[in-house]
Amino acid sequence: MFAKAALLMVLLCAASAATAADLADRLRDDSELSQFYSLLESNAIANSTLSLRSCTIFVPTNEAFQRYKSKTAHVLYHITTAAYSQQNLPNTISSDMDGNPPLYITKNSNGDIFVNNARIIPSLTVETNSGGKRQVMHIIDEVLEPLTAKSGDSDPISNPDALKFLQQAEQLNLDNFNVRTYRNQVTLAKKESVFKSPGTHTFLLPVDEGFKLSARSSLVDAKVIDGHMIPNTVIFTAAAQHDDPKTSAAFEDLLKVTVSFFKQKNGKMYVKSNTIVGDSKHREGVVLAEIVKANIPVRNGVVHLIHRPLMIIDTTVTQFLQENSENGALRKFYEVIMDNGGAVLDDINNLSEVTILAPSNEAWNSSKINNLLADRKKLRQILNMHIIKDRLNVEKIRQKNANLIAQVPTVNNNTFLYFNVRGEGSDAVITVEGGGVNATVIQADVAQTNGYVHIIDHVLGVPYTTVLGKLESDPMMSDTYKMGEFSHFNDQLNNTQRLFTYFVPRDKGWQKTELDYPSAHKKLFMPDFSYHSKSILERHLAIADRVYTMKDLVQYSQESGSVILPTFRDSLKIRVEEENGHLHDEYASHEWTGYVITWNHKKINVYRPDVECTNGIIHVIDYPILEEKDVVVSGGSYLTESTICITLANLIMITVAKLLN
Repeated sequence: MFAKAALLMVLLCAASAATAADLADRLRDDSELSQFYSLLESNAIANSTLSLRSCTIFVPTNEAFQRYKSKTAHVLYHITTAAYSQQNLPNTISSDMDGNPPLYITKNSNGDIFVNNARIIPSLTVETNSGGKRQVMHIIDEVLEPLTAKSGDSDPISNPDALKFLQQAEQLNLDNFNVRTYRNQVTLAKKESVFKSPGTHTFLLPVDEGFKLSARSSLVDAKVIDGHMIPNTVIFTAAAQHDDPKTSAAFEDLLKVTVSFFKQKNGKMYVKSNTIVGDSKHREGVVLAEIVKANIPVRNGVVHLIHRPLMIIDTTVTQFLQENSENGALRKFYEVIMDNGGAVLDDINNLSEVTILAPSNEAWNSSKINNLLADRKKLRQILNMHIIKDRLNVEKIRQKNANLIAQVPTVNNNTFLYFNVRGEGSDAVITVEGGGVNATVIQADVAQTNGYVHIIDHVLGVPYTTVLGKLESDPMMSDTYKMGEFSHFNDQLNNTQRLFTYFVPRDKGWQKTELDYPSAHKKLFMPDFSYHSKSILERHLAIADRVYTMKDLVQYSQESGSVILPTFRDSLKIRVEEENGHLHDEYASHEWTGYVITWNHKKINVYRPDVECTNGIIHVIDYPILEEKDVVVSGGSYLTESTICITLANLIMITVAKLLN
């Protein structure tokens, strides 16, 4: 009996060893995990855990180690002495490292699971279970980095909370960043309790570099400190949902501040505060801050170091651009201004109220723009197109947008920008058109003491799309685009071997025809009548070896009384004049001289002249080039004059053929 029992014990031990060896063998035999395996082999505690206990191991790939910047990887921070499959991972796990610093489990909007800032690769998880010892291995795409003290520190810091982190930051490995100034303001405001709050929170701490302006630190009061904390939510940057506002601790009846994360295309992470409801000390608007050191785990959440404090609006537009001149979100915009002589910056600085549409760094990556940089006069005009002599935030744009499209004058003579807002709240999409370019506002309402900065994704005034692309993307021309689609008229408008001058009725223009010719208007947008719609659109499109600007058309009209443009089937005879119009007066700060087209004794206002495209030019007009006699309504159908002529010709030919037979 004793011999049998001994044999059974040996078999159980062998099976247990085989199970452990199986997990270890998987690590050893997988060439993509060799760097972590070598760390595991050299750590006795990790080896013992793998051999004797249930556990979960988070294993970074070799590629993750290649991206890892720190000299030391802490293997025990990747191990916890409990087995968790992907489905039952808790929000917080105690690691096996000294002091048991926590690991935080989060999910992004796609359902990906993250441990701290590392994504778990779901298809590579391995689970084993033998002899009551269950072990799980998750493969992750980033090395887990705990918070550690500087080497040689006599007072070791183990698993600090955010308050201890703040108080002893000089002893920690923080890439030489300091938070002394912010810490002093926390002490003065007696807000230490915020940083020792139990639970899991996100803390945003501005570094000393962000307090270069001497008066800035005095603006950090108790409410501002609250605005740097996202309570009861742990946000690591890899799992952060782009531009998803989270309620800060400064969210009450009289002051409401949200905080959100976003990432630039160059990989830089930013955080922004949005003071939705302000008070006498805290102005409404957005403040941006670059995250200079991210994803620092502490006992009660995660800390991100940021380059300046949130909520505080204490710089002019010019100062904001200068702050972003080195590695900021608008570095390239500032460089272009200075390369052009810097006069634009002086002009901005002299404005008491100003709004800037600032193209992002990526917006300048275009060969067309590179060619433009050498033409200083043209570039100055382009830069001026991005400047508005007004304090214009999204709410004000929305109010102007009550008439479908908000039009705003720029400092560039007789040049307007056209704003459109779709959606509400955080789902709102704001577009702006200037000089033929549609840009999307990717960051709105960056508040300054004398105005706002809106970051956009394209440089205005430098066309990058064809006539078709412009029609498709511009909300003012959607009806003309739809009509051209079902009639296949649009097919030709992507041709870059031809040059088009297209008189495009804006949507409100087509709506006016509904009042004038209700039955005909309905049929214009029905696919069954596409031939007739196409005939009408052909009248609006001039095709030549050049484009015709409004100034060209005015000049030709003055010289000859009118101008005849070659269209697809025939020609278009018009007269174009400049006269004092009222189309833009609602928002203009000065009297504007508008263009008016006369066609068949009928005057049509030009709403937006000279919208440039890569293969032509668009003039947005206030009414279609259409008359009542162009449309014959009978028995629920209509025919254009050209169609009537064709039909009559066909009837004559049929009659002649019958007579000959």
